[in-house]
Amino acid sequence: MKKEDRKFTKNVALYSRKSKFTGKGESIDNQIEMCKEYLRINFPEDFSSMNIVTYEDEGYSGGNTNRPQFQKMLKDINDKKFDTVICYRLDRISRNTADFAELMKKFEKLNISFISIRDRFDTSTPTGKAMMMMVSVFAQLERDTIAERIRDNMQELAKTGRWLGGTTPTGYKSHKIESVTLSGKKKSAFMLEIKEDEIEIIKCIFSKFLETNSLTKTETYLMNNGIISKNNRRFSRFTIKLILENPVYMIADKCALDYFKDEGIDIYSDDAEFDGTHGIMAYNKTKQITGSVHKKNGIDDWIIAVGKHIGIISGKDWVRVQKMLDQNKSKTYRKPRNNIALLSGILVCGKCGAYMRPKKTTRTNKENETVYYYLCETKDKSQGHLCDSKNINGNVLDKLVCNEIKKLAEDNSEFFAQLKTAKTTFSSNTESREQKIKDLEKRINQNTRSIQGLVSALLENDSDTSKDYINKEIERLDSENKTYKERIDELKCLNREYEFPDCEAELLKDMILSFAKTFDMMDLEEKRKALRRLVKRIVWDGKDIHLYFVGSNFDDIKEADCSEMFSLGDGSK
Repeated sequence: MKKEDRKFTKNVALYSRKSKFTGKGESIDNQIEMCKEYLRINFPEDFSSMNIVTYEDEGYSGGNTNRPQFQKMLKDINDKKFDTVICYRLDRISRNTADFAELMKKFEKLNISFISIRDRFDTSTPTGKAMMMMVSVFAQLERDTIAERIRDNMQELAKTGRWLGGTTPTGYKSHKIESVTLSGKKKSAFMLEIKEDEIEIIKCIFSKFLETNSLTKTETYLMNNGIISKNNRRFSRFTIKLILENPVYMIADKCALDYFKDEGIDIYSDDAEFDGTHGIMAYNKTKQITGSVHKKNGIDDWIIAVGKHIGIISGKDWVRVQKMLDQNKSKTYRKPRNNIALLSGILVCGKCGAYMRPKKTTRTNKENETVYYYLCETKDKSQGHLCDSKNINGNVLDKLVCNEIKKLAEDNSEFFAQLKTAKTTFSSNTESREQKIKDLEKRINQNTRSIQGLVSALLENDSDTSKDYINKEIERLDSENKTYKERIDELKCLNREYEFPDCEAELLKDMILSFAKTFDMMDLEEKRKALRRLVKRIVWDGKDIHLYFVGSNFDDIKEADCSEMFSLGDGSK
C-alpha cells in the first residue's frame, strides 16, 4: 500500500488494554511501543511532528466499554482532539462485535481513522473501509440472533406466569417458592403477593382517574390527601401514568383476553386460564440495553400470560383507562416554544423546596413584554393546600438576577471578599474531616490487631466459657470497625461534596467577569446557559431572593457558601 493512499494523520490516540498485569508478552508498554513503531515505519516523515497521546487501561476486560481511559479517549475524540486511533489488536478495543461496530460508526461520523496493527485493519484505506462494512454486517447478525434467542426465552418463561425479579410493582411483594425436581435439585421461582396497604393506593389511583379523566387532578387528589408512594415520595403525573399503564394490575377476564387478541399480542396462556381472578404478566415490555436507560417496547412486542398473582382491576376498567390515556395524549402539556423565562429549573420555592415554573398572563408591561409569573409547583398542583408561597413577577425577577450578577464584577465587590472567606472555611472544614478520618483509621488498625490476637487466643484455648467470651469480643470489635468504616465513607463523601479548590474559585470569578461583559449581547438560549454555568440554585423565600453560585452548598447552612441575597421589592404577588 502506497503512503499516499492513506489519509495523513497528525493527532493520534494510542489505546492499550490488558485484563491483568503480567509484565511480559502483550503488556501495556509493549502494545504502546509496537503502535509507535508502526507509525515510525509507515509515516517516517510525519512521525516527529505527530501529537501522540496514550490511553492505558490495565485490569479491565474487553467484554464491555465501561473502562476509565477508554471513556476518556472517547470524550477527547468527541471534542475532535484526534483524527486517528491506533491499537495493537482489535480485541484491545472490544471483544463484543456489536460494540465494535457501533464504535466504528462513531469514528466514521467524526471522520476518525482507526488502525489495528496486528489485524492489518486500517480504515484510512479503501480495503479497511470494506472490512469495516463486513464487521457491521456480522454485528447486525449477532444482534438479531441475540434478540431472537431472548424472545424464545421470554416465551418459555411466559408459560410459567411467574415474576422474573427486579423492583416489584406498588401493591405487590415478591414471594419465593421452592420445589425439588425428580433428580433432587432445588428450584426457586417467584410470584407476586398482594400488600394490602399499597394495593388500596393502586385502587384509589385507578378510581380517581376514571372519575376525573385527568392525571393532574389525580395527582392533586393524592397530594392533598397525603397519599405517598412506597418510597415516601409524592406521586407525580409520570408515576401515576406508569401505574395506570401497567397490565400487572389487570384481572385476567374475558374483556382482558378480547383486548389482547384485538391488539394482536402474543398470548401464552389458554383461554380457560383467563379465570377472572388472576392477574396479567407482560414480558418483553422493555429493551434491556447495557449501560443506558431501558427503552419501552411497543405493546405489539409484548408477550402476555396469566400470572400466579391476584389481579385487582377489572379488564373492562383497565381497557377503559388505556383509551382515556390515548385520548388525553393530544392534551398533554408541551413546553411553550416562545418561553422567555430565564430561571426555569434553577428557581425553587423557599417554603416547600419545589421548583417554580413560569406562567404567562394575557397582559403586557411598559416594555410591551408579555407578563409572566413564577409560581410554586406544589402550590399549583395542590391548588394552594400544601404551599401558599407568593408568586413572583418573572419579568422583574429575571432582570434583577442578571443585574445583581453583573454588579458582582465591579471593583471591590463584597462578593469576591466573601468568596475568599468561603475558600478559607471550606479548607478548614476539609482539614478537620481529614484528621477525623486518620483517627478513625487508627482505631480500625488497633481493633484489627486486637482481633488477630483474639483469634490466636481462640485457637489455643479449650475452655468453652473463654471461647464464648473471645467470640463476643471479636464480634464487638468487628462491629465497631464497620461503624468506623461507615463514618469514614460519610466524611470522605462530605469532603467531595464540599470540595472548593482554588481553581474553582478563580473560574467562578472569571465567569462572573465574562458574564458582565458579554451577557447583553447573547441570545435567549445563550443567556440561559450562561446563568446555569454560574448559578447553582435561586431560592425565593417570599420576601428575598437568595442566589447560590456554583461551588456553594445550599443544603447545609452550617457550611460556608458563596451566596448573595437581595430583596425583590414589590415584584411579588
